[in-house]
Order: sequence, then C-alpha cells, then structure tokens
Amino acid sequence: MPGINALTVVFVFLVFIAMSAIKILKEYERGVIFRLGRLSGAKGPGIFWLWPIIEKMVKVDLRVITQDVPAQDVITKDNVSVKVNAVVYFRVFDPDKAIVEVEDFLYATSKLAQTTLRSVVGEAELDELLAERERINDRIAGILDEGTDPWGIKVAKVEVKDVDLPQQMQRAMARQAEAERERRAKVITAEGEYQAAERISEAAAIIGRHPEALQLRYLQTLVEIAAENNSTTLFPIPIDFLKAFEAGRGSASPTGGQH
Repeated sequence: MPGINALTVVFVFLVFIAMSAIKILKEYERGVIFRLGRLSGAKGPGIFWLWPIIEKMVKVDLRVITQDVPAQDVITKDNVSVKVNAVVYFRVFDPDKAIVEVEDFLYATSKLAQTTLRSVVGEAELDELLAERERINDRIAGILDEGTDPWGIKVAKVEVKDVDLPQQMQRAMARQAEAERERRAKVITAEGEYQAAERISEAAAIIGRHPEALQLRYLQTLVEIAAENNSTTLFPIPIDFLKAFEAGRGSASPTGGQH
C-alpha cells in the first residue's frame, strides 16, 4: 500500500507538471521565451510545450493599443500658453525587442509621447496648431515612430484632442472673429452698393438717350401711388413732361390757322 500511494503521488505530480507546461496563446498573442535566463525567441499562436523551471514566458499582445497622453502645459512659438492632450495608437511588431530592449514599453511609449507632444507644439505658432492639426499629428507620429522603432513598436497614428486656451486669449480671438465678420459684412454691402450704382448709371444713360422713357416711368409711379393711397397726393410735374405737350400744341397751331 505505501508503494501504491507513492506511485499515485508521483503520477499526480507529473500530471500537474505536464498541465502547467502546456501553453495556449490566442491569435493576437505571442510568448517571449527565456531558457535559463537567455532569450529563446517568441512562440505562438496555438499550443506549445514550455519546460517547467527551465523556461519562462512573457506574454505580449500584438493588437493596436490606444493610450491617452495626459494634458501638457506648453508655450507655443508665439508665446501663448496652452494645454494640449492627445491619443496615441500603436502596436508591437517585434515581441522580442519589446521585452528585451525596454523595461516597460507601455510606460516608455507614454513618456516619449508626452515629451514629443510638448516639443512639437512648442515649435508651432497658435494659428498653426489650430488650423493645421493634421500636419501636427503627422509630425508627432513620425517622431514617435522613429523613437520607438528600436523597441519593436510601430506608432500607427497620433491625434491631438483638445487645445485649451487661457480665458484672455479666448476673448481676444472672439473679438477678432467678430471684427472679421463685420469686415466681411461691410465688404459685401459695399460690393452691393457698387453693383447697384453701376446699374443706376446704365439706366441713366439709357434714359438720357431716350427721354420718353423717363416720362413713362413717371406715369407708372403715379399709377402705383394712386393705387396704394386713398388720400390726396400733391406731386410736381417735370418741365420736360410739359414741354412735350407744348411741342404738340405748337405743331397743331399752324394747321388751325389755315382752316
């Protein structure tokens, strides 16, 4: 009986060791293997055998990681104090380097993103930061990707989220925007008046060549006034309008004398 119990204990121990030595990794995971402290390489995905005690594994996720960059106080090139935060999208393309070359690649990438954000924003003016956001994003991503490449990390994208301005600067920009809107309104009004003056000048030239057109317009105005108002209206009669009748009478007098 003692021998059977010993065999049972040994069998259970071997089964436990075998179960703990079998590793299964998902499609997006890799296991960096160290054999007696030396790098043996990455394994996975799927099932594989890991020698107990002799080998140790560090699991690495190969999916894209989204990391927020905390808000950074930055002074722009034109001496404006702003607070800027961003989001970094990156992934591990070389699990061996991500574990061996840097102690904590997540922490290191976060700190590098903060310093790069401050550096790039500090080299840009406020107008560039607000109007050319895409160019700023691309520049930060390029610098980050170059810095993290030795760590086996690929920076896919960087997005600057918020740019917080001081209250005084916000009020100044609001006044500037309002002045710009007023300027545009005045330009549009002046352009309209200029076009109207051109049309009036053209109409005056036409009336100058055809005086009877002025008389027709005058009669049309009288008809409109009579239709809209029931009260008595006094209006002047243009001299040119009377001259037309006098010319008609003058042409009719010689005929009457002959009769």
